[in-house]
Amino acid sequence: MRNIALKILTGDTAKYLGLIFGIMFATLLMSQQVSIFVGLMGRTASQITDITEADIWVMDPKVEYIDQVKSLPDRDLMRVRSVSGVKWAVPLFKGMGVVQTIDGAMQNIIMLGVDDSTLIGQPPKMLIGNWEDLKQPNSIIIDQDGFNYIWPNEPLSIGKTLEINDRRLVIVGICEASPPFVTNPIVYTRYSIAKQLSKNERNQMGFILVKGQDGINTSQLAKEIENKTHLQALTKKDFQRKSMQYYLEHTGIPINFGITVFLGFLIGAAITGQTFYLFIVENIKQFGALKAIGVTNGQILRMVLLQALVVASIGFSFGIGLCALFFEFTSDVAALRNFTLNWQVSVGTALAVIIIVFLASIFSIRRVFHIDPAIVFRG
Repeated sequence: MRNIALKILTGDTAKYLGLIFGIMFATLLMSQQVSIFVGLMGRTASQITDITEADIWVMDPKVEYIDQVKSLPDRDLMRVRSVSGVKWAVPLFKGMGVVQTIDGAMQNIIMLGVDDSTLIGQPPKMLIGNWEDLKQPNSIIIDQDGFNYIWPNEPLSIGKTLEINDRRLVIVGICEASPPFVTNPIVYTRYSIAKQLSKNERNQMGFILVKGQDGINTSQLAKEIENKTHLQALTKKDFQRKSMQYYLEHTGIPINFGITVFLGFLIGAAITGQTFYLFIVENIKQFGALKAIGVTNGQILRMVLLQALVVASIGFSFGIGLCALFFEFTSDVAALRNFTLNWQVSVGTALAVIIIVFLASIFSIRRVFHIDPAIVFRG
């Protein structure tokens, strides 16, 4: 029966390829869009991810996500340091700025100011220069994508100067940082310099980075900091989740991507269902002949499900392969860097494809169940 089912399936090449194309298109669209959505949500907490030294982030109680900065007074740093269980606590400046190159070009930037003495807040990887070079006067470190954005088609190099708020700063290093949600260059400098460059508010400390003592529970320490200081203290993972949750609840991103993924599912189901139905209708006499020789409805159902499984496997393989190739070929594009096809997305897409072919099979097989085997002997 399996061989007969496969011969019927491949007998009409056009419809066979049409079924594969429908599944392939649905797979490609769903997996690609979900992967981009996951990558985009990851970018909402990129600066939290990059600062690996800190266990806890302390901030104003009203802050809802990483880009919403309400500055704290400097005295709050000492209050946090006085909490039992805190190994160290350092300030972090985070804000927006505008840089100007020698030729007059201007660009918005994300500016991070790290503690002057410890320099805690280092990005994942330095490409050129050393992190300790930030201790030099008027020094900054810029991320690789930011350098390429400001100076396109130029090789990475240090020694270039940028002007921020009428102050000239020298690039002493280039790092690799996680891409931010808004694709602006990321500039690192010392906390004291960042305060001088941004004088819009009396208080300049955006966050306090905290490391707990060895063996201490970070969640409990965060609660202790909140109780003692009445500030908001979140573990690294909790702050990441909170930042992502804000974008999920307050932006149209999940709705827009959800609509696209739903359309991919709907179109895939429509194409597959219609093609499979026409395929069954045009082969109705073959199924009638099988019923005439004693093949039961259960056996025919298994035949159709086998056909659907074969089509789904081939179409899914092509679609997920094309999605993987897309992210491979775009891995060097700054706007799509770190967007990957995760195994969870592949598994979820496979389940969606199974649902599509199952619905298409059930929709199409109903007519076979009710056909009269005598149709084989009619003209």
